[in-house]
Amino acid sequence: MRLGARLKHAWNAFTGRNQEIIQRQDLGAANFSRPDRIRYHFGSERTILASVFTRIAIDVAEVEMRHVRLDEDNRYIGDIDSGLNYCMTVEANIDQTSRAFIQDLVMSMLDEGVVAAVPVDTTENPRLTGSFDIKTMRTAKVVEWYPQHVKVNIYNDHTGRKEDLILPKAQVAIVENPLYPVMNEPISTLKRLIYKLNLMDSLDEKNASSKLDLIIQLPFDLRTDMKRAEAEKRRRDIETQLTDNKYGIAYASSTEKITQLNRTIENKLMDEINYLTSMLYSQLGMTKEVFEGTADERTMLNYRNRTIKPIVSAISAEFNRKFLTKTARSQRQRVMYFSNLFSLGTIDTISGAGSQLVASEILTRNEVRQLIGFKPAEEQLADQLMNPNINPQGNMPPEETEPYPEEEMEEEELMEDEAPVSLADIKIRDI
Repeated sequence: MRLGARLKHAWNAFTGRNQEIIQRQDLGAANFSRPDRIRYHFGSERTILASVFTRIAIDVAEVEMRHVRLDEDNRYIGDIDSGLNYCMTVEANIDQTSRAFIQDLVMSMLDEGVVAAVPVDTTENPRLTGSFDIKTMRTAKVVEWYPQHVKVNIYNDHTGRKEDLILPKAQVAIVENPLYPVMNEPISTLKRLIYKLNLMDSLDEKNASSKLDLIIQLPFDLRTDMKRAEAEKRRRDIETQLTDNKYGIAYASSTEKITQLNRTIENKLMDEINYLTSMLYSQLGMTKEVFEGTADERTMLNYRNRTIKPIVSAISAEFNRKFLTKTARSQRQRVMYFSNLFSLGTIDTISGAGSQLVASEILTRNEVRQLIGFKPAEEQLADQLMNPNINPQGNMPPEETEPYPEEEMEEEELMEDEAPVSLADIKIRDI
């Protein structure tokens, strides 16, 4: 492109009348924080549960979900270029990428027990036809339940506010937490842990308050009203001294005795919290090493099979049921998820697994290189399913015949040179 054309079409965000035009427009409601961001309830944002929810949501978002087509044997043969696939692989809406949308979906589901994925922009009206393609979708909170409908609270990116909508259940993907009895039931392990953690926070807040909790023993009896009034005056006097003094110092008589009550009292609250935390980890198929990043392959595999896989399966099954019609499913269209198995192994494990997959003719060498982040090789054989340890037919070297020993060669030549002898010749010679 020539210099003149480049200058003509060049654009800068800070120059020209762009900002003046934008400022005169009605941009909608303004917020100092992101209004569509998830907010935990029940005080769980102050506890260990926020880290548990976030860890699970991040691991689920790493699993790729795609709109694909299957063959007659229900095997994956390729992706479908659709709006649903674009939402699950690139961008779900103007505010979220596909990964951020799945992470938001999982975090809301874990916190509330159930979540709704609502198609916002579609090619056709979902109330009139089931043959529509999804352009954008968002996560919504289920507020009320009806026999055939649900009321959801969803963020409207045109107004900048969250609004309530009543939508048919057939139009909305409603995903329930497969770990609901463990995490969201009123008497579940998670709720008990939340109660204990909030109780510990309240005790810590009380101990860290400015109250002194003092008992003053005066040198006289308090049976009469006059003596009680004198004691109340003495209490206010000590309180005034502690409040008004720069260092919080007060004086007392030699006959008065002051006892402080806010000493640390040992209880079994921390032991109960540790017990409930370990029980929650075991019920979720998780360990402390998963969060610290020190878990071995067997532990991570158990965590993915018991925790991540049920959640991903629930999401993909609901997307298949609500976002794909019966006609589309009869055409072998599916929403499938794909996990990167190489993300769990070390260099030695990845190298050995890659060699076995290539030798077993499951993956080509270029497909293995792509999984570990390398560019494909230009060699033509790198895109073919073949075992590199075995030479293909037609390229075998010619077999070399082993020469006979010299003595055997001479005996064979002598036997060939001798003419056959008949029985008559033998008799004549004998005579």
